Parts: sequence; structure tokens; C-alpha cells
Amino acid sequence: MTIAVEKVLYTARATADGGRDGKVSTDDGKLAVTVAPPVEMGGNGNGTNPEQLFAAGYAACFHSALKLVARKARQDSDGSTVTAEVGIGPINGGAGYGLQVELVVSLPGVERAVAEELVAKAHEVCPYSNATRGNIKVDLKVA
Repeated sequence: MTIAVEKVLYTARATADGGRDGKVSTDDGKLAVTVAPPVEMGGNGNGTNPEQLFAAGYAACFHSALKLVARKARQDSDGSTVTAEVGIGPINGGAGYGLQVELVVSLPGVERAVAEELVAKAHEVCPYSNATRGNIKVDLKVA
């Protein structure tokens, strides 16, 4: 199922030069980073990598969704955090590569059952979750 937005509110634009071993920058200059394959994948590790950038974006986006659903449920999200762990590995017998994600959510002061409900609701709201749903494995964990 393809999800289409009803109205584009913002468009981010980034340009890569050199793929996994080069540079990535946004058109507004707010992000300009060197990318390099991690040592675990045979690189020198002298830069960030697409998986770290994806993890950062997913964690920030999911945390915003979590705070939104917590506010609507009148739950305190102060001190909450979201850590995204993005793994990469071979798929289809090595014919390509795929990603998997684990989102680790901390909601101090919120009862565990309530926290699990909020995390599930945030997973329905978050644009990254909506983009990845049915495409990659995403595990949700309440810390």
C-alpha cells in the first residue's frame, strides 16, 4: 500500500557526492557531513554513515510523535528519550542489503502498561514508522 501525503508541508533536500564514501549536505547548509563506511563493513569509519543518519532522524521523529500522543493522553513525557538502533545486513542470500530497527523508549514516571500504549500509538503517528511499516522489521521496546 502506497501512502500519499495530502499536502506537502516541507521538503528536505540533501545531495550526496561519493555515496557511502564521500560527503552529504543539505541545500540550506545546515547539515554537511563526511560519510564513510563503518569499520565493521570494511571502511575506515572516518565519518558518519547512512545508518547513523537514519537512526538520528527516526529517533527524533518518533520522539516528537511520542510527545504528541502523551500530551493528548495527558501523560507526562518529561525526561523521555528514544534511541533508534538501525542495523544493516544482507538479504535474499546476499543479493542485496536491508535494514532493521529497534526503537528503545524511556518514559520515566509513566506506568509500564501506559508507556507501552503510548509507544504503540506513536508508532501509528510517526512518519518514519509509516514509511517503514511493512517494509522493514521495526521492534518497539519500552526501557
